[in-house]
Amino acid sequence: MKKLSELYSGESDVKIKGIKINSKEVKPGDLFVCTMGVTADRHDFLDEAIKNGAVAAIVSKEVGEKPIPLIHVKDTNQELRNVCAKFYDYPYQKAEMIGVTGTNGKTTVAEILYQLIGDDCAYLGTNGKKYKGKKESIRNTTPDVDRLYLYFDEFIKAGCKTICMEASSEAFFRHRLDQISFDIAILTNITQDHLNIHKTLENYIDCKCQLFRQVKEDGYSILNSGDKYFEKVKSCAKGHIVTYGFLEEDTFFLKGYQELVDGTKITFVYQNQEYQVKSPLVGSFNVLNLAAALLACFCRNMDIEQVLKKVEKLHQIEGRMEILPFTKEYTVILDYAHTTDALEKILNYLNKVKKARIITVTGSAGGREREKRPSMGKVVLEKSDYVIFTMDDPREEDVNQIIDDLVSGSPKKNYERIIDRKEAIDRALSMAQKDDIVLIAGKGRDDYMALGKEYVPYCDYDVIKSYY
Repeated sequence: MKKLSELYSGESDVKIKGIKINSKEVKPGDLFVCTMGVTADRHDFLDEAIKNGAVAAIVSKEVGEKPIPLIHVKDTNQELRNVCAKFYDYPYQKAEMIGVTGTNGKTTVAEILYQLIGDDCAYLGTNGKKYKGKKESIRNTTPDVDRLYLYFDEFIKAGCKTICMEASSEAFFRHRLDQISFDIAILTNITQDHLNIHKTLENYIDCKCQLFRQVKEDGYSILNSGDKYFEKVKSCAKGHIVTYGFLEEDTFFLKGYQELVDGTKITFVYQNQEYQVKSPLVGSFNVLNLAAALLACFCRNMDIEQVLKKVEKLHQIEGRMEILPFTKEYTVILDYAHTTDALEKILNYLNKVKKARIITVTGSAGGREREKRPSMGKVVLEKSDYVIFTMDDPREEDVNQIIDDLVSGSPKKNYERIIDRKEAIDRALSMAQKDDIVLIAGKGRDDYMALGKEYVPYCDYDVIKSYY
């Protein structure tokens, strides 16, 4: 809690308990910031914020007389970052900051690091916020600034010394992370995604590069040498640039790996020393994810042997190639894959290990990136034995039209469409037989379904669990 006069000299001594940009979330004692959103001007909701208890507001327009102090600024979006930093005493300066970016693999790498670093580490990303044994869902991979700084403050007050977060391209596009300097930045990979926001692939890549421009001089930029856009990102990177991949000159050289039914055996070379480790995480894509996380640990000067012992005890990453324990007759896998690249990598692995059929349940988000749907559908149809297409956050788009787009990329007819996602999952589970693999792809452990303009409570995991 701070007085308004501590944030803005010459203002009243009214006590500020929190900062909000959503008028519906305002509580008595909050400072309301009238930011300019993509589709909403929050000046329009100032009266609602006051009604809900806002005791002061930051504005960039004339809003008439109001019964609370008004702070006039040129740019409320920029001021939001400034006032949050000051209100929460610059929490990101009090922790080691690790940022992970990339099209696929962000969650896995960040969660591996969260487990390997241990109790002093907080995680923030698609799987929520986690620290000191606590877990809570969040709406965005990288939250809006008011929530982001609040979470940072929570982590610091709980005694966390490291914050490992997923840094999405949208977060850089929205300037949510502008003031943060990173000790370690990690690139997983870059493939086409989120063009509904960035419009061009070049803009998307540039937003990914921004993380590496914000690395401290004595920090580390950890790059995937095998990524198509490696050189572009490297040209922007600050700090010590280190690499992981399958090249002998890589800082972390992946010499080889063996895919097993219950994990992966990996051989790598670091500082001219060869090591072997068995990871419980499956799939060749997780070899690179683990390599990125291990290199980050080594850059932190963690004891290598101790780290490798922890690797052998890694828990499954929720919603990422997560094998669910509800039945032994066949295998049920929950995964967040929602791009062509991610789906192809998972299905390639499943085809290597399958004993019977692969039944896939998937869809595509509405209101965005229609152009990627044919390639997504083609991969799923050609690499699955049977597919059930369904809804996946359709928003205001017709689900049948989305499915039409998905099936347009392949002539194969090994599919059916069931609009309701729960019914689709139930259908897949009911038709599964001994040794089949049922892949539920697209939403992972998300706890909502975006229908129209609403977020309706929904979770694939809960649906699957209730089936049994």
